Amino acid sequence: MIRAGIVVTGTEVLAGIIADRNGPWLSERLRERGIQLAHILVVGDRRADLRAALDFLSDLDLVITSGGLGPTADDLTAEVVGEFAGRPMVLDEALEERILAILRRFRARWRNYSDEALRAGNRKQAIIPEGASILEPVGTAPGLIVPTPGPLVLVLPGPPGELQPMWETATETEPLRALLARAGALEQRMLRLFGVPESEIALTLRALEQDGVPLERLEITTCLRRGEIEIATVFAPEAEADYEALAAGVRARHGDSLFSEDGSSIDELVAGLLADRTIAVAESCTGGLMAGRLTDRAGSSAYVLGGLVVYSNGAKTAFAGVPAELIERHGAVSPEVAAALADGAIARFGAELGIGITGVAGPGGGSAEKPVGLVCFSIAHAGGERIDRTLQLPGDRAMVRERATTVAMHLLRRLLLSLAR
Repeated sequence: MIRAGIVVTGTEVLAGIIADRNGPWLSERLRERGIQLAHILVVGDRRADLRAALDFLSDLDLVITSGGLGPTADDLTAEVVGEFAGRPMVLDEALEERILAILRRFRARWRNYSDEALRAGNRKQAIIPEGASILEPVGTAPGLIVPTPGPLVLVLPGPPGELQPMWETATETEPLRALLARAGALEQRMLRLFGVPESEIALTLRALEQDGVPLERLEITTCLRRGEIEIATVFAPEAEADYEALAAGVRARHGDSLFSEDGSSIDELVAGLLADRTIAVAESCTGGLMAGRLTDRAGSSAYVLGGLVVYSNGAKTAFAGVPAELIERHGAVSPEVAAALADGAIARFGAELGIGITGVAGPGGGSAEKPVGLVCFSIAHAGGERIDRTLQLPGDRAMVRERATTVAMHLLRRLLLSLAR
């Protein structure tokens, strides 16, 4: 088994100013190539910390770095990798000219930059470890493949728009191509469940082991995300039967909660069921997140007709047609108002299906009768069928609002499946 590590550099990433997109993307690319990822490390733009990260990963077969290849003083990756590899840094004059040619194309955007100024500011990017294989710049920074006494080190730029195409080039460049050719294969499968706590999945896995289901060759990860449980499993092809036994065990114990066995998300499943139908939304506490989720997918204009964000009581009445006396009698957060919102969305847009959501997202506004996290849902069909639910959702304001959209998607799927029968 070939094992790898990733070092993401950048104080702005370490501080959380910029989210790391490269580590997860590279992780999936490695898995596709049959390489097991051991670590993702995030380090600041400090020489000692970058070197410590490389030393920590020195027993692996491959280390990938991202970032730190620019022209400024805090761009240290190439130099530190050269030190780690025991290779002197040398100026590649041909590479310098190629970088300069790229910069000249951008010079029209900058004022008072001569060739001398451009060359002085970016010569640093052409100083590389001796013997490194050069990956041609996508932006201005070249990538590098650097042999070391330990792991092979692949040095990639930080911007995802540069890193991702350069990865494809790197996989066809020696000596990385030879290393990848030695890798085996890894499968990844995903089971998705809704309406079951993560603790129940842990109990199920222990029960399966006690029943003799072989799990030793399966790398199983459970994750709670957006109110759903994901069971991601990575395994070698020879463990296919072990995975099928795991899936069968989960299916037997949680068949009512298991909504996806092929990794499809609830959004993908709902989009497929909405073919040849139309839908509209009238939402209060989710503030447009429901309509946004329905329209996240390309092609959603074929079935999403529109949405109303009706936060105030007056807006509920004026735009969604909710009777003012209904709100006065039951309150804005009530099953009755949620149903009126769903019906109002259908009527306002001429849709076949309507979603109504109203609730208390918090942190204020709750009461003993209607605490923070109480959300009322109504998913209605113009023909009269509907599903109404009132749930107490956990978490802070952002979590309540996001989970509310997940609940609505699952209720919508349930109604669409009922209509399809």
